[in-house]
Amino acid sequence: MFGKLKWREKGKRLAIVVTIVLLFVMLFPFFIMITTMLRPSTEVYVSPPYWIPKDFTVKNMVNVWGEYNLLLFFRASFVVALGTMILNIVISVPAAYAVARLRFLGRKIMLYMFLSIQMFSPVVIVISLFKIFIGMGLIDTWGSLILADTVFTMTFTIWMMTGYFRSIPVEIEESAMIDGCNRVQSIWRIMLPIAGPGLVTAMIYTFIWAWNEFLFPLVFIKSHNLMPLTLGLYQFLGRWTTQWDLLSAAAFWAIIPVLVLFYLIEKRLVAGLAAGAVKA
Repeated sequence: MFGKLKWREKGKRLAIVVTIVLLFVMLFPFFIMITTMLRPSTEVYVSPPYWIPKDFTVKNMVNVWGEYNLLLFFRASFVVALGTMILNIVISVPAAYAVARLRFLGRKIMLYMFLSIQMFSPVVIVISLFKIFIGMGLIDTWGSLILADTVFTMTFTIWMMTGYFRSIPVEIEESAMIDGCNRVQSIWRIMLPIAGPGLVTAMIYTFIWAWNEFLFPLVFIKSHNLMPLTLGLYQFLGRWTTQWDLLSAAAFWAIIPVLVLFYLIEKRLVAGLAAGAVKA
């Protein structure tokens, strides 16, 4: 008995130590980013390097807005992420409802075909998408990024919302239809409010995916004023030198919206992921 308790205590201590080590490893790049952006350029290339800046400065955090027009990149990322999120919900919610409620031939096969999309890397189809968007006249437009990001995010939304819709008793929807609701009104007034946590989770997942996507902007966008943040940060990498101080400052500003978003909806997001996993 005492032996088992002793091994449990040792296991807990080992788990705590491993967690602390992993946390340190994961946070270490952020520490480097913050210390780099708070030092002047003359200290960036000092050899041997030192961890803590000797001359703290916030000029990099200010200059990156004025000299490199960071606001332009923020605008592009926000438009693409918001557009992807809206288009994803508009397409995926009706599709998830159809799979969950309607009975038609090949319903399960279609659901697994959607899932197979998630298995492919965007690299596999980026050339095909490029040819398609050339034919549609969407190259060098935000529309190409919104469509491409929607293709790769709607699978997650369809699977999660299908699980939520299936968990809602059919009797609730039938009662609404008896009271005069049609299918669309039933989805809007009954299904979506009940499946709110899953919907929020899908929206946030889609927004963050589009916000962080790099490959599609690199291939589809050429104009400087249309570049999102991921591609805008890439401009700090020069042929002969890299402006690590300004790059770190810009990267810091780029992750702020995502951190704020997580802070505001953390509980709902975790609840949505957990419930969706169980219900699906």
